[in-house]
Amino acid sequence: MSRPRRTAALAGAFYLLTHLTSVAAVILYGPMVADDAWLAGSDGGGPQLLGALLDIVLAVAVVGTALCLLPLLRAHAPLGGPAYLVLRVLEAAVIVVGAASVAALVSLRDAGLADGGAGVALRELYSATFLVGAGLVVGVHTVVLAVVLWRLRAVPRWIPVLGVVGSALVTASNLTVMFGLADEVTTARSLAAIPIFLWEISLAITLIVRGLRLPARTGAPEKTAVAAAA
Repeated sequence: MSRPRRTAALAGAFYLLTHLTSVAAVILYGPMVADDAWLAGSDGGGPQLLGALLDIVLAVAVVGTALCLLPLLRAHAPLGGPAYLVLRVLEAAVIVVGAASVAALVSLRDAGLADGGAGVALRELYSATFLVGAGLVVGVHTVVLAVVLWRLRAVPRWIPVLGVVGSALVTASNLTVMFGLADEVTTARSLAAIPIFLWEISLAITLIVRGLRLPARTGAPEKTAVAAAA
């Protein structure tokens, strides 16, 4: 297996890891997210701390996807590749803030102080990081990568289409929550997340199985690269 193929496969593995860790973290957080009775509990918060640890792993995997894709895309998309990396780093930073808020909340709960305003504030901070990171930043960087892959024909074209559609739906649904037009947990919001989930899973499998089909650099590589990222 060539080095580009190994790099693409590693990117795909990181994508799969982001889904495993994010889903597991949400399950482990459990009642912390919405149950006020949890704030007054005293069971130690072990599952929530494990969820916070998984979120840190998630943040590393998020950056890993872009770090692996950057050397593959840089020659063909000198703007799109680095932009994707910057946005992924931003997403990871938001995720880490959320994990830190959970760790602080568990400590406050252990001290019997989480059922006051401070505990509610930390829980709301976690909810806000989930909304901004997984809800809004993801929508932006998905469009960036989907457009680059579409122009380069690096993957089957239905995959970038899924990405663009999923980005639009996720961004719109989370903006309605941010501005108080919808509840945080609704069936419509869950359905809106399906296309972007399929986009990432399909891209991950493609990267692992066949890698990226990038155009050969011939003639004037600078012009070709600028056109690919425009």
